[in-house]
This record gives sequence, C-alpha cells and structure tokens, in this order.
Amino acid sequence: MIFQVILRKYLIPFLLGATSVLAFAPFEFSPLIFLSIIGLLYVTNKKESAIIKSFIFGSGFFVVGIYWIYICLQQFGGMPSFIALFSTLVLCLFLALFFLPFSLFSQYKNNVFFIPAFFTLIELLRSIIFTGFPWLSLGYTQVPHSPLIGYLPILGIHGISFLVVLSSVLIFQLFRKNSKKLYLIIFLIVIWGAGQYLKSIEWSKPIGETVSTSLIQGNISQDKKWNKNMINESLDRYQKLILDSDASLIVLPETSIPIETHKIPKSFMKKIKGHIAHNDGHIILGAIEASIDGHYNSAWLIGKDYEALYRKNHLVPFGEFIPFEKYLGYVYQNWLNIPFANLSRGKQKSVALFKIKGLGYAINICYEDVFGNEIAWHDKYISEPNVLVNISNDAWYGKSIAAEQHLQISQARAIENKRMMIRSTNTGVTAFIDRDGKVLKKLPQFTSGGLKHDVQGYSGTTPYMLFNNLIIYFLCILILLLYFRMSIFLNFKKLFFK
Repeated sequence: MIFQVILRKYLIPFLLGATSVLAFAPFEFSPLIFLSIIGLLYVTNKKESAIIKSFIFGSGFFVVGIYWIYICLQQFGGMPSFIALFSTLVLCLFLALFFLPFSLFSQYKNNVFFIPAFFTLIELLRSIIFTGFPWLSLGYTQVPHSPLIGYLPILGIHGISFLVVLSSVLIFQLFRKNSKKLYLIIFLIVIWGAGQYLKSIEWSKPIGETVSTSLIQGNISQDKKWNKNMINESLDRYQKLILDSDASLIVLPETSIPIETHKIPKSFMKKIKGHIAHNDGHIILGAIEASIDGHYNSAWLIGKDYEALYRKNHLVPFGEFIPFEKYLGYVYQNWLNIPFANLSRGKQKSVALFKIKGLGYAINICYEDVFGNEIAWHDKYISEPNVLVNISNDAWYGKSIAAEQHLQISQARAIENKRMMIRSTNTGVTAFIDRDGKVLKKLPQFTSGGLKHDVQGYSGTTPYMLFNNLIIYFLCILILLLYFRMSIFLNFKKLFFK
C-alpha cells in the first residue's frame, strides 16, 4: 500500500518529467512532450499533493535534462564529486519550481487558456531571473519540423511553449466527460493547421552573393585547453586548419586561441593574415582580450583592410563571472578551477555588425544564443543583420547531450529571424543551419577538421524581430486579466443576484 502511494505521488511524476527530455535533441521525439504534459495534468487533476507532484515532475525534467552541469563542475571545473553533485541537484530543484503553475490545474481546468498562459509567463521569468536560464524551454521540443514552428517567427520560442501546453490541455479535455469534443477538435485543427500554413511564409529574401565559408572545429579537450604546454600544439592545429581552407570567410570557435590576444605570436598572425589576404577573405577568431578595464571573451574579425571586435555581453554565471562574490569567493578559491572565471561584460552596443562581403554578420558567443530576445533585438544593430554567427565551446559538457541541445537552440534562432545560422565550436556541434532550421551540414563531434559551405545572406524582418517577446507577454497577461475579471464578475453576480 505504501509502495503504491509512493509510486503514484512521486515516482510517476518524476518519470513523466524525466522522459520529457526525449522530446528534445538529440532524441527529438517531439510528440512525447504532449504525452508527458497530459500525464502531468492527469496527476494534478485533483488538489491532493498537486504542488508536490508538479515539483517532482520538474525535478525529473531538469535532473535528466541538465545532468551535464555535473560534468562541467566536476570533470573540468575540478570541484569535488560530492559538492558538484550537490550543486547540480540544488540547481535542478530550484528550476523545478518553475513547473509549479501546473499545480493549479485542478482549480482552473475549465479554462483551457489559464495554465498555458500562467506557465508561459513563469517560463519567461526563468529566462530573466538571475541573468536567466531558458535552456530546455518547452518550445524547443518542436524544433525544427513541427507545424507549431510556423508560429516561431511571430511568437518566439516561448510562444511555442504556450502552444505546446495549450495543445496538451485541449487533448486532455477531450477525454473528460461532458466536454465539448467537437469544439476542442476544431480548435486543435485550427491551431496546428494555421501553424503549417505559417511555415510556408518566407519572411525574408536572399540578398547579395553567397560567401564560401569554412567553420573550424579544433577539438581541443577542455582539460588540456588552458594547459601552457598545449599552447603551441593548439596554435599549430588551428594554423594548419586555417591554411588548408580556401574559403572567403573562416570562422574559429569561442576562445579557440588559448592565450590572450596581445600574447598571440607574431609569426602565427603573420601567416594567418597572409593567408586571408591571398584569399581576399576574412577570419573570425575567438580569444580572451585583455584591456585596462578587465578581460573579455571576444570575437575578433580580421580582414585585409578591416578589423572589428565583439565582446561577449551575456556572461555565464559561475563560469564567466562570479555572482555574490563576497559570499562565494571561498568556493572559487578552494573548489573550482575555471580559467578566466571573472570576465568583464562587453557593452551591448560595442559593435554593430561584422561587415563581410557586403553582408552584415551578427555575432554571438556561446550561451548568448540561448536568449532569443537578445539575438532578435534589432535596435542594437546599426544596419540589418543578414547572417547569424555563433562561436561556442561546449567541450565543458563532455560527451553529453548538451551540445546537441545547444544545436537545437541555434536552429530555433535561425527560424525566429529567418536567417542562416553558422556555428563554429571546439568539439561540436559545428554546423551550417538554413533559415528554416534545417541542418545543412555538420561535423561529427570530437573530431578535428573544417566544414565548408556557401552562406546566403537574407534581408527582411520577422514579427519577432520587431516585437520580440512583447506579443507573447501581451497574450498571456491579457488571458489572465480576462479570466480574473470574469471571475470577479461572476462572484459579484452570485453574491447580489442569487
């Protein structure tokens, strides 16, 4: 009897949350997210233990979904195993709180919009609070093939999360007694049919000539990357890969050069500059830039007669800057060994675009492309971006699912902006992504090499680029306001017009 209670209250919600991860990359079994959410709605259909069940679901979701944080802290950050495990678990349990809106389902199940709207607002909060952690937003489960992706250039990834939960609630209602099944089915068909139609809208058009581009994947292990004895080997490897490419644009990963920019050997730079001058091309290097006001994680564009610099703006907490340094300084001094763990933040408007062959390349570094609202923020560019570029180093997460999850995030950014996304990474996944989110080419993970393809620039503005998350904010807040207004009206009527 006790076992049955534990199974019903704890194990089933945990397994529902854990299996939800199979809907994301690299598995991409997208229909599973609907089954999982419907299961969560079923177990929270009654008030009894609804909060606990929602929390347990979220715990399973994040423990399985971001277990790779442990690898980062323990294997490559040098943190003792127990402390790394504890820290990862605390983070997962904190993030599990963002699934608590589902605990209200038993109270609001007669309003199909309430839970989708409330959950989406809480998911949006997750993308902001403590600098934000929108990884594994539910909308990513539909990238890149689902009909719901037709809404992505309009509503953004959180809008897709809203539609995922709304669809799940509608399907759940179909199995309730006395539900208006015909209306529910028609509503589902309209949502999904409209999404399929919206996928046919291009939103952007090709501009300019294609640019032959090589993406370099050095495959330098994270535990060796910053080793002083590896500097020459890393430089030699990248130099060879660069010199082997005849592309007009060559892109290297984040911090691909394992020393500060002012310490890069002149002989290395001379060969690189000579090569790109011969190709009449450009190269983008990732490196740590030392300045009088701090160190920056930077992308450095070098051309024959043109150079530009982008300093990473959205830093990774605990990895690139130390939050609550006064209280957590001991942790960094004694339990963590992360090079350049306290970087300076680049100004948002420190660079407009990298101008290459008449096209504007919008640069973002690693974790920055997780924030769709920042990538699509049109005002930070002087002129229109035509190509999106992400340089990353996901070697921190070892042989886990994190790199493929990050690739899926980049695919969403391509669709939101209807631009090609090119991403060069240290150990993978290095890839060319078209404006519809399709991966055109990619290198196998944990291999060293170059990937070449012709990149097409695009011009045009999607609704998401214009309005950002304002549309989904407005929609969700409007739904909640209308509900509460109606609720007050009905209570007033009940009180005075019995």
